[in-house]
Amino acid sequence: MIRSVFLVGTGGFFGSVSRFLASRFIQNSFPSSFPVGTLLVNISGCLLIGLIYGASEKSAAITQGWKLFLAVGFCGGFTTFSTFSNENLALINNGEFFHFLLYTFLSIFLGLGATFAGVLLTKIL
Repeated sequence: MIRSVFLVGTGGFFGSVSRFLASRFIQNSFPSSFPVGTLLVNISGCLLIGLIYGASEKSAAITQGWKLFLAVGFCGGFTTFSTFSNENLALINNGEFFHFLLYTFLSIFLGLGATFAGVLLTKIL
């Protein structure tokens, strides 16, 4: 268990730092009020987690430890959107279309609602 936590934490550190640097570089390269840096980081993180899981199904070279480090840690730190996308793909592949729609709807609308509520609470308090 300690090894797993270390792998996830180390991967998360590198993912978070990579997200910060990549997003800032992209946003500075394409100045705009549109969050192009975050968008491209999220999409590239989705591609990366797909590559990791796809490769792990084809080859034993990507062990459980590497999956923890790369997918859970790095991609989780790089973008949580990649995990959201991967979990939705798993729901679709398992034929759980209702859960896919429910998870997507709740994640987007409750997430935005919670963010709005947090901002509103800080203004009230």
